[in-house]
Amino acid sequence: MLKSNPMATATRDIILRTLRAKGKCSVKDLAEAASVSPVSVRHHLASLQAQGLIAVEEMRHGVGRPRHMYSLTEQALELFPTRYLRLANRLIEEIKESMPEGKVLELFAAMAENMAEAYAKELKGLPLDQRMQRLTEMLTDEGFDADFEEQEDAWVIRELSCPYLQVGLRHPEVCHVDHIFIATALSLPVERVSCLLRGDAHCTYKVNLMGLLESENPDE
Repeated sequence: MLKSNPMATATRDIILRTLRAKGKCSVKDLAEAASVSPVSVRHHLASLQAQGLIAVEEMRHGVGRPRHMYSLTEQALELFPTRYLRLANRLIEEIKESMPEGKVLELFAAMAENMAEAYAKELKGLPLDQRMQRLTEMLTDEGFDADFEEQEDAWVIRELSCPYLQVGLRHPEVCHVDHIFIATALSLPVERVSCLLRGDAHCTYKVNLMGLLESENPDE
């Protein structure tokens, strides 16, 4: 098994923390901060760029070649400890203490419906397979890493990850968000058949094809 080089890891951490503190830096800035050569910094930057952690842009400063300036991507910023989780839990606890349970669920439902409204307009009128494809792209953009498949009697949507998982462990009400989001975006009834919070491998939702036919042909 290959072991990571402690010096390389330390240099990488200094680069990331320097960029976090200063916003944008040149290779020279980072070399001075990490006390390594510019060649070594460029090697680390190339690796960090390949991982999606570093962005680069050209900045002109008078005559001559433009200077490359490096900054952190959103993905890199998520590596640093934050208090967002603690804040989210506290906010939900305050809401639950000040509102009846039914009102709390209504609040989450309204939030999910508002999130899905723009998507619902975009999906309206598309064939179901195109709606499913676009929906899973939307869910992935929201952090759910979703895919879908057609089965004999249903379309099944799988969420391989959940951006709300840590909050949901203390406040399972948040599970209503993606459920209602999917139903609202598709304008169809959706059944949840598995859930990460229950120990399942995925959160899975089913769109029953029989129910779909009935909704599209209400007078038959």
